[in-house]
Amino acid sequence: MFSTEDTIVAIATPPGRGGIGVVRVSGPTARGVAEAILSIREPLEPRHATFTHVKGTAKDRRVFIDQVVATYFQAPASYTGEDGVEISAHGSPVVLHQILSAAMQAGARLAEPGEFTLRAFLNGRLDLVQAEAVADLIEAVTPLQARVAYDQLEGTLTREIGDIDAALFDLAARFEASVDFPDEAYHFVEPGAAAAEIGAIANRVVSLLANGRGRVIREGATIALAGKPNVGKSSLFNALVGTNRAIVTATPGTTRDFITELTDIEGLRVTLVDTAGDRASQDEVDEVESAGLERARGARSVAELVLVVLDRSQPLDDIDRSILKETANLRRLVLVNKCDLHEAWSIEALGQYRPLAISARTQEGLDRLRCAILRELGGAPNAAPAMGCLGGAPAAAAAVGCVGGTPKAGPAVGCLGGEALRDPVAVTNIRHIELLERARGALDRALEALERAHGTLSEEFVLADLQDARNALEEITGKRTADDLLEHIFGRFCIGK
Repeated sequence: MFSTEDTIVAIATPPGRGGIGVVRVSGPTARGVAEAILSIREPLEPRHATFTHVKGTAKDRRVFIDQVVATYFQAPASYTGEDGVEISAHGSPVVLHQILSAAMQAGARLAEPGEFTLRAFLNGRLDLVQAEAVADLIEAVTPLQARVAYDQLEGTLTREIGDIDAALFDLAARFEASVDFPDEAYHFVEPGAAAAEIGAIANRVVSLLANGRGRVIREGATIALAGKPNVGKSSLFNALVGTNRAIVTATPGTTRDFITELTDIEGLRVTLVDTAGDRASQDEVDEVESAGLERARGARSVAELVLVVLDRSQPLDDIDRSILKETANLRRLVLVNKCDLHEAWSIEALGQYRPLAISARTQEGLDRLRCAILRELGGAPNAAPAMGCLGGAPAAAAAVGCVGGTPKAGPAVGCLGGEALRDPVAVTNIRHIELLERARGALDRALEALERAHGTLSEEFVLADLQDARNALEEITGKRTADDLLEHIFGRFCIGK
């Protein structure tokens, strides 16, 4: 574990050149270190920006390194909860490293990755959920990722877990008091009422776990396109990624291997995979394309979502039906492409499936497709089943989108039906999910003990399970956390944060 007695320093802005760069100093002697390298006559005032110069290293203090603005944050009103100084200079790597060297010569040591945020956690400025959210916010690559991370930084998940823990604490306290009166079993709690309270608390934990949008927002998802040659998979791929990434020609089999591209679909970070088209017979493909088809099947099997693309301008055939059958047990959306052309078959031919009609060429229906993807992957709050087919489940046999080859007019598509003031609490971190599962397991054991014993089992057994649940919740927020876990969490931060 890092020493918290040292004064630490690091460059807080990203590597490279820019209009401004920041050197951050924090610790017991942060003010003294800053004043030693700044050309100032009066001490730095808290929360005042001071325009000054940084003096050179010990070899020649008469030479100035740069013009800077220094801001002093007096403990505890700082990011770390300690005395801190932020020195804003011109964003030259050479200049920033000279300031860094001067601060180290004045008594500061170079900070370890994540050490500033670790000190904020240890000093009570952030809990562990909020500290992890800082890293997630820095690493966010889509607006939705940033919004969820910011909500956690603001304490939405912390407050929800705190409310659950408070309810558990109150119940555990009554069980503790009851244990003190062993001759009067369940003196302060009635078994039936206690079981109802535990059930209600367990339901709150289950609700947090049931909101599957969090993890897919944080980690992203892989979407594979499937279909026979020339149904428009590559055109759809290009339309979704917003660039001509895949080659599109009228010659069947243009895509012989899979192509991947990282893109943003309604705030979700998605790896889109364009695959080789399935053919009726292996005799029609050469060795290279055959290998590509095997890779295509592998990509479909591991993807979080498969987009099965059918061509409405050509007759539905056995290859289409084979792909529908092969993907029946996968999470998928069935798409009828080329709805801007004359239809060669009726939607009723698909029977149980409710496809989404689109045109990759005109981009008709792509907004609806993006919203359907978001809902199917659980990226939308309170997500309902998307327009399409999940695991071959029956649905109405009417296509959503173009009708009779003509784009269907309608209101502008909004994925969420209006912007919510606050999204539901999202659990994004696998560590949090595992601990919530542990808490749920402990609550289930407590409930089972109460229901099976009908009040005859000692309160101590139930109390032990309640305490296990509380321990798991406290590990999430960091009230109870091992040092090696802290090193693992904060070690993934960048230096200077």
